[in-house]
Amino acid sequence: MPSSIPPTVKTAFDAFPKPARDALLNLRSLIFQTAASNPAVGDLTETLKWGEPAYLTEATRSGSTIRIGWKPANPDHGALFFNCKTTLVNTMREIYPDTLTYQGTRAVLFRLDQPLPNDALAHCIEMALTYHLNKR
Repeated sequence: MPSSIPPTVKTAFDAFPKPARDALLNLRSLIFQTAASNPAVGDLTETLKWGEPAYLTEATRSGSTIRIGWKPANPDHGALFFNCKTTLVNTMREIYPDTLTYQGTRAVLFRLDQPLPNDALAHCIEMALTYHLNKR
């Protein structure tokens, strides 16, 4: 995992309320750990998309962009966002119908007052980071 967060991304993390920031930083670690466990993913690019931390597979183009965030309209939850034009969230919903909570075809939500469901989230992250490889 990168030792430091790019300054613009750090500013975005710093803007989140502490419970959300803590959970999202844990999710960030899980994203980098998951990417590192699959050599086909390669190095991730960490940037901002729509003002939220985003993770891209620019080096290998193996996957679809992942964003993470928190919204004041849903203050008890953090979110893992996926491209809504992919089949990712529908596939996740089939695999984890009761483990995860979904928002349409774009997000997996998780409660900030509960431990992250790391195994399920890591699998979802890996599906996103290898989305284009699995479509071929």
